[in-house]
Amino acid sequence: MKVSATLAAGALALGVEAKNYLGFNSGATLANRAAKFKADFQAEFETAQNLKSAPGDFSAVRLYTNIQAYSEDDPIEAFEAAIDTKTEILLGVWTSGTDNIDKEISALKKAVDKYGSKLTDLVIGVSVGSEDLYRNSVTGVKNKGGVGVQPDVLVDFINDFKKAFKGTPIGKIPVGHVDTWDVWGNATNKAVLDAIDFIGVDEYPYYENDKGNSIDNAAKLFNKAYEATIAASGGKPVWVTETGWPYKGPDWDEAVPSVKNAQKYWRDVGCKYLFNKTPTFWYTLRDSNPDNKMKFAITDNLSTTPLFDLSCDKVDDEETTSSAVHSKTKTESGASKPTHASNSTATFITSTASATSGSGDDEEATGTATATGSEVLCYFKSRLSMCLSYVVGDSTLDCFE
Repeated sequence: MKVSATLAAGALALGVEAKNYLGFNSGATLANRAAKFKADFQAEFETAQNLKSAPGDFSAVRLYTNIQAYSEDDPIEAFEAAIDTKTEILLGVWTSGTDNIDKEISALKKAVDKYGSKLTDLVIGVSVGSEDLYRNSVTGVKNKGGVGVQPDVLVDFINDFKKAFKGTPIGKIPVGHVDTWDVWGNATNKAVLDAIDFIGVDEYPYYENDKGNSIDNAAKLFNKAYEATIAASGGKPVWVTETGWPYKGPDWDEAVPSVKNAQKYWRDVGCKYLFNKTPTFWYTLRDSNPDNKMKFAITDNLSTTPLFDLSCDKVDDEETTSSAVHSKTKTESGASKPTHASNSTATFITSTASATSGSGDDEEATGTATATGSEVLCYFKSRLSMCLSYVVGDSTLDCFE
């Protein structure tokens, strides 16, 4: 596996310590759409840290918001659970469906005032937004992916966050944005890349219909998209913020959900390319959207005995041509749904995005899809229905070719 010198240089430029975090995504609500409270988050974090046969220490979590579900601007109770379990946090600032992030900032400031360094010492990064550029793209609009954000507005949000915490411990934390791989190679989004310290990428080969998305080809699809993300990153660190394979649900073109395939993806992608090599937030520890027919949880009812053997001992660590793996920095990562191989260049392109989105723990795919033609990538996520349903209202969306 080739070391990515570009990413290593990016990490050094940021002065980021060489730690490759392992964790899961965690939304603000449960599968019945009820709010999660401290006990719910703590149960997740404790299970993650005690998973049998885990190939590393899953002691980090990616959140989507700082706000407690169904509250105005109360700090999310995941913070207190993280403090009690010493779980490191990739903070999330929700930016879609709003013209400001004042409540997100207010909630985080309240938490910092209350917990001080007990909280700030656990924060490893901040993601301002999640797949907003995808939802705002031609493909996102076509797939009815929900309300997105224009690049200039997202840049304003990023700057608002930095200004609000300038001169504070949070102000010293790297600020990034999470989105699908294709948006980073689109020249219209370059201002966002220029404004952030790192890229977070969501990548699901399972949803790569018309691209040979069988489980046997999943690692190849992942690498192709990952390398395109690296090429478009401009040397900025890249983290894998969502990836996984469902153990249950309907087939998606050539992709078949099963426990066996979920384990193969874990080994072929997670073990070979990600775990202990780059900051990784797997999707997911437990499912949170009852409307999503695809289920990605690696454990049942937060049991520390997973659905399959998580160990990487039997994985063939054969050489690959991926530039994505084997970095010893905490600033390297995977990719999101690829669509055009030509995007894998070191320069920005002006073609519109045609990738499909990931599957966040609090914002999973729902609805139906019809597709004809080889270029159709009809996948979307009801990003407005779970994590911040108390802000924008529940939403079940349909996807049409």
